[in-house]
Amino acid sequence: MSILTLFVVIPVIMLLGLWLSRNLAQIRGVMVVGATALLALSAWLTITFIQMRNAGNTDPMLFTYSVPWFKSLNIAYSVGVDGVSVVMILLSSIIVFTGTFASWQLKPLTKEYFLWFVLLSIGVYGFFISTDMFTMFMFYEVALIPMYLLIGVWGSGKKEYAAMKLTLMLMGGSALLIIGILGIYFFSGATTMNVQELAALHNIPSGVQNVLFPFVFIGFGVLGALFPFHTWSPDGHASAPTAVSMLHAGVLMKLGGYGCFRIAMYLLPNAAHDLSWIFLILTTCSVVYGAFSACVQTDLKYINAYSSVSHCGLVLFALLMMTQTSCTGAVLQMLSHGLMTALFFALIGMIYGRTHTRDIRQLGGLMKIMPFLSVGYVVAGLANLGLPGFSGFVAEMTVFVGSFENGDTFHRVCTIIACTSIVTTAVYILRTVGKILYGKVADPHFEELTDATWDERFSVICLIFCVAALGIAPFWASDIINSSLGPLLHHIHTFGAVATM
Repeated sequence: MSILTLFVVIPVIMLLGLWLSRNLAQIRGVMVVGATALLALSAWLTITFIQMRNAGNTDPMLFTYSVPWFKSLNIAYSVGVDGVSVVMILLSSIIVFTGTFASWQLKPLTKEYFLWFVLLSIGVYGFFISTDMFTMFMFYEVALIPMYLLIGVWGSGKKEYAAMKLTLMLMGGSALLIIGILGIYFFSGATTMNVQELAALHNIPSGVQNVLFPFVFIGFGVLGALFPFHTWSPDGHASAPTAVSMLHAGVLMKLGGYGCFRIAMYLLPNAAHDLSWIFLILTTCSVVYGAFSACVQTDLKYINAYSSVSHCGLVLFALLMMTQTSCTGAVLQMLSHGLMTALFFALIGMIYGRTHTRDIRQLGGLMKIMPFLSVGYVVAGLANLGLPGFSGFVAEMTVFVGSFENGDTFHRVCTIIACTSIVTTAVYILRTVGKILYGKVADPHFEELTDATWDERFSVICLIFCVAALGIAPFWASDIINSSLGPLLHHIHTFGAVATM
């Protein structure tokens, strides 16, 4: 059994422990022990991966393991990781760990909430370690299904509507996705579902690739908030409970970008070159539209939700630019945005839990009342707008520099348009910070509110540390990402170029 299987086994054990728990202390104990074990395992995996690469191991995937599952359809439980997978697993573990403490005071139905939360994490971990298309799709669905109940039962606002809208749109994307995956399998000869083996075959005709590519890219792109299929995201984020928003925006949306690159672009390179211009236009719209939409929102969660549409659009935008630098920036952006948006949603949830409002018109003077949460919000905002020293600056500058490496007019115009989102982001972040944190206290009852508790402080400090650490020392991440992106991009350009000749 591969060590990677522990990322599925540990959450399964957590599910059993939660089911057997009889009081709140036992529930919290199971979550803390399990989340800590996952974080320690992901840290060990990252360090060991770096050591193996430094020792000269150049295999495309490390820690591989495969056992037949459905032999008649060539489906196997196949796992393995490269640099991109490793940083995504590390991100997932950080969000699950901090999300546990952000949900420390959650009531009612605490046990049931954490059961669904852990099931969601199983899907996320399983997706990132899978190298078999069908197994990857199965874990993808496992990650989506719990969202309906987590929002519909424990959410706020129009939670039933948001839960149903999210479920229907993401299941619609899944329907497109399964068509694309089965098309890749059958047109490749129906001999394997393994991603690496399918890429080595590269025998799907260009015309067929052009038909399958939109199914796969849009199928994953719906989860990655691809314009105009993003409309589920703001409602879903706004209604979800705090830790679910953290995991949803911080990790779950990254499944979209990861799948677009690992399946759509890697296995259908001809179509990636032929059709990239269409999706570049859509992703440029995502980046700009999300930023401008955030400017006119008055709900804190909606502001961050539309900000996520913009930043996740930047991930797909950078991947479609298909340069080494831009794709490195895309993965760094996934990592950076996951940490930043988790911090944002955690703080918004903590503020809402005290003031019982997320309307910026009804908030003000919070810096005097809850200085710790307010300073955390300022840090999150500065990271989001790309201030040097934080993760957002490293990721966005890498994306834009790499995108501008394309010398043709079309790609450079798209890059310049996308760059305008930096200014727009500064507008809505600084406007929000000034409105809710400074000035006169909006409501006299706010004077009686308390600042963050120990569990909330711990969660926020962990996330701030990660955001600052990635901004100050990003090279360890970019190095392991680069080591894996090189072969992937070489494959895409080598076999994609055949279609344009």
